[in-house]
Amino acid sequence: MSLFNVYPLFDVTPVKGKDVFVYDTDNTKYLDLYGGHAVISIGHAHPNYTKAITDQVNALGFYSNSIQNPLQVELAKKITSISNCHDYHLFLCNSGAEANENALKLASFHTNKKKVIAFKNSFHGRTSAAVAATDNPKIVAPINAQQEVAFLEFEDLVGVEKALQTNDVCAVIIETIQGVGGLDEASTHFYQGLERLCKEYNTLLIADEIQSGFGRTGDFFAFQKHGITPDIISMAKGMGNGFPIGGILIHPKIEASFGLLGTTFGGNHLACAASLAVVNVLQEENLINNVKEISAYFIEKLKEIPQVTAIKGRGLMLGIEFSYPIASLRKSLLFDQHIFTGSAKNPNLLRLLPSLTLQKEHVDTFINALQKELKAVTL
Repeated sequence: MSLFNVYPLFDVTPVKGKDVFVYDTDNTKYLDLYGGHAVISIGHAHPNYTKAITDQVNALGFYSNSIQNPLQVELAKKITSISNCHDYHLFLCNSGAEANENALKLASFHTNKKKVIAFKNSFHGRTSAAVAATDNPKIVAPINAQQEVAFLEFEDLVGVEKALQTNDVCAVIIETIQGVGGLDEASTHFYQGLERLCKEYNTLLIADEIQSGFGRTGDFFAFQKHGITPDIISMAKGMGNGFPIGGILIHPKIEASFGLLGTTFGGNHLACAASLAVVNVLQEENLINNVKEISAYFIEKLKEIPQVTAIKGRGLMLGIEFSYPIASLRKSLLFDQHIFTGSAKNPNLLRLLPSLTLQKEHVDTFINALQKELKAVTL
């Protein structure tokens, strides 16, 4: 039996990792500046993380959500403490797509409406309503396309209000900083305007923090820079440092009832142990402040490179834009310089999503490698 061939694969096989590095089958060392799509938040094989998972699986790896699980309660308290999102309620699931799926479903239940407003270049997942709210027709099957979604431009508050005036919109869903779409971020005026309009038209505002949450931008959630209070906050990726876990934070105005949402594996004992370890390391090692410091240094160094036309994003969610496609540059960085990087919908954008443990010496390694490859391009 062969694998269902849906992923274009680089010819690299990582077999172990340590902090910001991974090693392949030949023991070649790679600097990982992509973190498996922003998943590795506290570094590969962090000792506190591996111990937490090991201890938990030795005690109890799984039981269903039909019993008490104090780890879920502890995780809810920890996330509240580090994020300052007080009074929200936590529902745990397994992935970012599932988090957004539950967020959209909950918005529809709460408002008794069914239409969704999303934004151009958005990416919210590959399942049902989540993929319908993703601006990529190639991955939207006919069964998904039956969802009613309006795609608008960033900053278009006039268009948002016009769409809301039909009074059939259950949710406005937005990535504070777009990931796959190319690291674009709208203005504070826009996000605050969205919040105001959602309240006015009885529509829920969903902040998709799947990629930008858990400290990646220098705030625990990226929306916090803009002073808004979303009705639902979706999260995953860096939440488990590689262990599958996702969740939504739900505003207290949204009432729960038995059976409203559900999941078999979501919030299982191992997943909670993994996420608790992540939150503890973020606090103990002051990693969110590290993100701010390293990001400032990173951006300063990037500004010295003349071929860089723009630097997008915040914290350690950065996009480096050039005046030409970066596909060959990315391959050179991988195979010649042994550095993992990412791409985006924007073909000219190199996307960086490293562990929040990144240090200045790692930035210097990348800058030197990038300059070397750019010099080779101009020769």
